[in-house]
Amino acid sequence: MISVRDNLYYSVQSLRSYRLRTLLTILGLTMGVATLITVMTIVQGANQYVEQKIANLGTNVFQIARTPFAVTDFNLVAKALKNKHVEVADMLALRDGCTACTEVGASASTTIRARYKDKALQDVTLVGQTANMADIDTRTIELGRYFTESEARSEAHLCLIGDTLAQQFFPGAIPIGHTIKLDNEDFTVVGTVEKLGNVLGQDQDNFAMVPLETFLQLRGTHFSFTINVLANGGDAAFESAQDQARLIMRARRHISGNREEDFFIGTKENYMALWRTISSAFFAVFIMVSAVSSVVGGIVIMNVMLVSVTERTKEIGLRRAVGATQVDILRQFLSESMLQCLLGGLTGILAGFGCAVLLRTFTSFPAVVQTWVVTLGVVLSTSIGLFFGIYPAVRASQLDPVVALRSE
Repeated sequence: MISVRDNLYYSVQSLRSYRLRTLLTILGLTMGVATLITVMTIVQGANQYVEQKIANLGTNVFQIARTPFAVTDFNLVAKALKNKHVEVADMLALRDGCTACTEVGASASTTIRARYKDKALQDVTLVGQTANMADIDTRTIELGRYFTESEARSEAHLCLIGDTLAQQFFPGAIPIGHTIKLDNEDFTVVGTVEKLGNVLGQDQDNFAMVPLETFLQLRGTHFSFTINVLANGGDAAFESAQDQARLIMRARRHISGNREEDFFIGTKENYMALWRTISSAFFAVFIMVSAVSSVVGGIVIMNVMLVSVTERTKEIGLRRAVGATQVDILRQFLSESMLQCLLGGLTGILAGFGCAVLLRTFTSFPAVVQTWVVTLGVVLSTSIGLFFGIYPAVRASQLDPVVALRSE
């Protein structure tokens, strides 16, 4: 029986004899594995991206609003728009009645035009927040400070701005202390918020935050608020706070028994659950596409190996005549198949990770490169080589040496 070392040597020599054919075969599998690796890194990065960008609620914060926070059923959203508004009185009732709630704040938003000197920005989100949202909101103050409770009560014209306004209005300068116009009213900038970036093409930094009382004085009270609740003390306290908040809201709206609630409670997990539902569907489609590419690469390898068996019939007969067994021939052709697949797989892994690194380097998207993805790529390419190489190898090993020697 030929040793493993000699078997690999003969396999490498055979592949070198047909360089172009070997290269094209490897290329087919490389594309399949590269697609798989790229998809894996993008999906893992997307999960991290959503974790950081979309679901920016703290693990101990939940929200209450009249419309759902994370759904794909637009009929449900349309129906929810008919619900009664969530009002400041609801927030005050929760603040007084929810013993498990550490902080209860509220926010509302609308779209306005912002201006500074001769520069103007359209579709700026004006956010009104209670002063205690400084303790509830997870966004980080980069420069300056938040407004105080007394400033909020006095309807002070103070604001914090997002990175888009800071860069557009004050490039290279510190915005603190400058006056900008929001909805044609003068506001003094007291702070800037750390950059969040874009989420699904939407600029998350094009906003200005003002005291909720000032917001209501500017825009009126015909808004439905979002109540934000901070509940410290662990999971048990967090669940207890949600239960108490639900009971208080149901009592205020006279909802009893099995009647459908006309408000929604949202947590960080709601956003993540929605994303997992969406990403799993995309992931399945991408995996199918990359699997098809890999299978096509495997079929190409099988066809090439069958052609190789036909072309090397005389060589096989000669080797059998000098003592090579059927097992030796089988092992050589299987080795050739698996070597091609391993080379294609490793090249595909490098190409996939290269795409991930480029994506992470030149965009804000955090493509995640994980070790188990490498293992998956190696296992996939090896499995393809073994599966699609078996038939050509068996066919080569079963050739009659006498007939093979007579072939031209």
